[in-house]
This record gives sequence, structure tokens and C-alpha cells, in this order.
Amino acid sequence: MSGKSLLSRRHFCLCCIGGAASAVTGWLTPREVFAEARGIVSLIKDSAATAQIKTHRLRNDISVLEGSGGNIAVLTGSDGKVLIDAGIAVSRPQLTKALDGLGNEPITHLVNTHWHFDHADGNEWVHSAGAKIIAHENTQKHLSGIQRVEDWDYNFLPSPSAALPSEVFAREHQLKLDGATIDLKYHGPAHTDGDISATFAEANVLHVGDIYWNGIYPFIDYSTGGSINGTIAACDACLAMAGNDTIIIPGHGQPVSNKAEMKDYRDMLAAIRDNVAKLKGQGKSRDETVAAKPTAAFDAKWGQFLIDPGFFTRLVYEGV
Repeated sequence: MSGKSLLSRRHFCLCCIGGAASAVTGWLTPREVFAEARGIVSLIKDSAATAQIKTHRLRNDISVLEGSGGNIAVLTGSDGKVLIDAGIAVSRPQLTKALDGLGNEPITHLVNTHWHFDHADGNEWVHSAGAKIIAHENTQKHLSGIQRVEDWDYNFLPSPSAALPSEVFAREHQLKLDGATIDLKYHGPAHTDGDISATFAEANVLHVGDIYWNGIYPFIDYSTGGSINGTIAACDACLAMAGNDTIIIPGHGQPVSNKAEMKDYRDMLAAIRDNVAKLKGQGKSRDETVAAKPTAAFDAKWGQFLIDPGFFTRLVYEGV
């Protein structure tokens, strides 16, 4: 992978991973970055401290903030600002500036699409600014205790009480704020075991969190209940909720997407899953499966960033 690919902002909001890693260790492959002794989480947080935030205005007073961890949706109105995900805490100055650019309304509600730090690390400061935090019950569970993510070689400590969701749900939840209806829905174990989508009904905007990574191979967190089959099933559920004119916000990658692009992503996942399952069914080891390059037909489009083809093949192999 070239330095240009590692530093490109085209597809991944945590783009600064590559630059931070290179500053410490020289150019590394994505898998080596994940294994780097300093830790990928520390590198991401260091880089997020100076990352620029880009605002994408959608419709019906909904915007997306790109640049601090996962893509953050913001609904602005008379009831205050509603955030879908909180990004990384050290990005607070840049996020505050971007939020102020959307209006002077206070932050009143925050929804976490799942527990990962690049989506929920900012919970504490967003709560201190006045937000009530809402999430799936599994997200609250993971934020409340020590979590080990093996593929990141990292132990996450329990979040402080102010960062924990105060309102949780098991299947579905609805908010009516700023003249908008926001439907929250749990799709079963996918990227983790707590992934939800958020539908802004009147605006026809759907935030699907890390169920969908636009233009790049995704990470699947088996440590906290993730599943390749569950991710595909969650994609199917979200696609069934969307129309051809629905704006879809992915967790990572280009933040403004649509049903056709998400369908391409879903079909890529299914094809690679089937390829890997066939090889594993033939008795091939994980390394032999990687060597067979079951992702080859998709690498030019999807395999040019952090999760490289070999690493993604290993993730899929674990789950089939």
C-alpha cells in the first residue's frame, strides 16, 4: 500500500492512521499497523486531536460531520441538536466549531450506533454539553465494562458514568424532536452485537453506522459479537427500509451514499463470504485461504485502505 493510499481522505474518516503510524515506525502494512506496539487506538486518538472536520449539509436540517471517527449525523432545530454518534473525545474543539456552524442550539440528544471508541469516545463531553445518551442495551453493557478487542490488541476500560447511555432499548425506539421522527432499530449482531440504524423519516435519511463501510472493506468485531453473516443480514434489513432516493450515511467512507451503493457493498460481502466458505469447506487453513485470494475480484474497489484483502479474508474466515 502506498503512502498516498494511506493518507487519502477519500474513503475513511480515520485516514490519519497511516500518517501517524508512519511517523512512529515507518510505512507499515495495515495488519502491521494493527499489531504495532503503541496500539492502533492510541494512534487514532493522537491523530484525531488535529483532524479537520468537514460538514456535509443534506436536507431537512440534517448534516453529516466527517473527520472524527465515524460519520456523525446532526439534526438541528428548535428542540436542540440531535447527534447520531459522538466521534473521538480529543476532536471536541473541532467538532464544537463545526456544530456551532450549524446554529446556536444546544446539544440535547445523542444516539450511539454501537460501542466502539471512534463512535462513542465523545460521549462524556457531549453529555456534559447537555445531551441525553440513547443506545441499544448491548452498547451500554460494553461501555460499562472492560472490553478486549483482539484484532486491535487493546483493552478498553469502562467508560465513566457520564458517558454511559441513560436510556436503552432492546429492539426499537422512536424519538420525536425538532419536528422530525427518528426511528432507531436494532438489527441483531452485525459489526458488533449492538449495531442500530437511525431513520429520519420525514427527510428520508438513514444512518446505518458501521453496518456499512462505503468503498472499503469493513472491520468485524468478533470480540463483542460481530458476525459476517450478521453484517450481511443487517445490510439486507437496512436496504429493505430504504428507497432509491434515500440518503444513506455509512459509518465510514464517503459519508453521503445511497441504496445502490450499499447494495454493491452487501453483494461484495456475500460473494467473499461464499468464496471463503467454499475454501474453508475444502479443508484449507486460514493462511491457505488467504493465499488463494478469494477477494481478488473486489480488491481494486474495496481493498485499497486500512483493512487490506488478507486481513479481511482472515476476518471472514473466522466467521464462516
